[in-house]
Amino acid sequence: MEELVGLREGSSKKPVPLQELWGPCPRIRRNIQGGLEWLKERLFRVGEDWYFLVALGVLMALISYAMNFAIGRVVRAHKWLYREIGDGHLLRYLSWTVYPVALLSFSSGFSQSITPSSGGSGIPEVKTILTGVVLEDYLDIKNFGAKVVGLSCTLATGSTIFLGKLGPFVHLSVMIAAYLGRVRTKTVGEPESKTKEMELLAAGAAVGVATVFAAPISGVLFSIEVMSSHFSVWDYWRGFFAATCGAFMFHLLAVFNNEQETITSIYKTSFPVDIPFDLPEIFFFVALGAICGTLSCGYNYSQRTFLFFLKANGFTSKLLATSKPLYSALAAVVLASITYPPGVGHFMASRLSMSEHLETLFDNNSWALMTKNSSPPWAAEPDPQKLWLEWCHPQLTVFGTLVFFLVMKFWMLILATTIPIPAGYFLPIFVYGAAIGRLFGEVLSVAFPEGIVAGGRVNPIMPGAYALAGAAAFSGAVTHTLSTALLAFEVTGQIVHALPVLMAVLAANAISQSFQPSFYDGTIIVKKLPYLPWIRGRQIGSHSVTVGHFMNCALTTLAKDMPLKEVIQVVIATDVTQYPLVETTESQTLVGVVKRTHLVQALQTEPASWAPGQQPCLQDILANGCPTQPVTLQLSPETSLHETHNLFELLNLQTLFVTSRGRAVGSVSWVELKKAISTLTNPPAPK
Repeated sequence: MEELVGLREGSSKKPVPLQELWGPCPRIRRNIQGGLEWLKERLFRVGEDWYFLVALGVLMALISYAMNFAIGRVVRAHKWLYREIGDGHLLRYLSWTVYPVALLSFSSGFSQSITPSSGGSGIPEVKTILTGVVLEDYLDIKNFGAKVVGLSCTLATGSTIFLGKLGPFVHLSVMIAAYLGRVRTKTVGEPESKTKEMELLAAGAAVGVATVFAAPISGVLFSIEVMSSHFSVWDYWRGFFAATCGAFMFHLLAVFNNEQETITSIYKTSFPVDIPFDLPEIFFFVALGAICGTLSCGYNYSQRTFLFFLKANGFTSKLLATSKPLYSALAAVVLASITYPPGVGHFMASRLSMSEHLETLFDNNSWALMTKNSSPPWAAEPDPQKLWLEWCHPQLTVFGTLVFFLVMKFWMLILATTIPIPAGYFLPIFVYGAAIGRLFGEVLSVAFPEGIVAGGRVNPIMPGAYALAGAAAFSGAVTHTLSTALLAFEVTGQIVHALPVLMAVLAANAISQSFQPSFYDGTIIVKKLPYLPWIRGRQIGSHSVTVGHFMNCALTTLAKDMPLKEVIQVVIATDVTQYPLVETTESQTLVGVVKRTHLVQALQTEPASWAPGQQPCLQDILANGCPTQPVTLQLSPETSLHETHNLFELLNLQTLFVTSRGRAVGSVSWVELKKAISTLTNPPAPK
């Protein structure tokens, strides 16, 4: 290898070795070398993974912004085609419907051909993974391309299909986090750790929400509420750090691309700051929350029932199993035909995008009062300065268009959630809740045209504030979260309605959580994913239920003194992944666990011959190197159901053995826990 050379200052360009050049400066050399060693140690010290969190946030922000940029161009091209194709209804209808039909068919066919797990939201599966369940290949990086392409095609349909990107982005972010975790393990050189993997996956879920709405605080809290039953405070800073990096980069890209002058909110509002609401209005906000909670129960029940119907019906189940693109095309034809603007679509503001829906619904002014004495004509093209006119029609009042929008979108959203494509379902219900709040606010503005008198001062009703509360309350009730209130503040940049919006969200959640599982839990139930349900209803005597009431008593144990012939018979007759190891057949004292794979391997490599007269037993196999594991955690028959449930959720357990005075008497797995909780929730009829 050639020696590195340099030039000495003032020399006649004669090269000298660098070692000689730095010879007179030993202290500087030592300081520089020490600084480099310190930097290397800090960057790659085991446990410090902030640099991977930065990469996670920046990568997801770049993907989110690039996707928005490309989709925006495609949507504008579709609108241009619809405008320029002429006045013929047939051509305009075909340009409006064929476009989403082709995109959804391609999205379904492409994503499903690569991997079936790329369809749907992704949040129910991520929620299951974070409980410790291993879903094969679900976080494989090969799913990334299928999810990105399929989601881009879905979003390119615009508000015709009315779907978002929150769920798939959580899935994408978790996939990137899992991949970066494997890179980190190889870079640092430390052994793989399940705990470390879960920490990065939890941060990835938070980043997925934050880079969609550029809302880091509510992104972290929403991911915790939706996808975690227990959350470690140690993971808190990881989620916030990565989410903040992602949200900041997302805003920064918008500024660099001249889409924004500075970092600002996504949906701009202009609520007055001095007196945003009067004290008597608190009652109306709580009533709005109750309405949203009641409607969310109906929505979750109807959506889950429709999914069960599709799986039970012979025709639809066969269609979804063999011809997913065909089902997607049929659903797209129905949805696109209804939203066709010259048809029924002009009664539901179908020419607006989902962002424009929110911008208009958050408007301060009362549309009912503004159009009280006049009926504005329906414009041939939307006016960018007066987009709210899309909610007005000569044949219907503002109340008529809002009611028609709510009635039609209720079943259209349910139908859209059944299409086997990568799609998010949070933004549609957020817009739907905003429409509920807008309708409620318009009714109040007509009931109190002069405003509400409080403290000798008259303040007008602002329907936009009720739309904000409705969006947070309905989306929070459907997903069983409270952080949607904070999300509404972050995306609008307004926090003046913090108290009434939070009270509306609380009222909505109080109703929805009492009667229906959340949207994502309902999907878990329909898909039969392995997930532990909550123990609902503290008044039904669940604290008196103990492990002895529901444990599996048919426990197959292996004793050290068991002959090998009996061991082989047990292995052949059962298919469990591990066997409890007891000291002797008589004592049944639990001493450890032996995995089935290790035991089968040891039995296959046993010595060809034993000593004359020797009857080989399991102890001989163990002595020859078959590994065993100690039992670090056990249950007692007197352990309560609540304690067992908390242990399984907190430690991500799958099975625990039950011992009484050291003697193995049974086992408890997810199957027994779910059956016990189901029995409590729906007790059998008395005989």
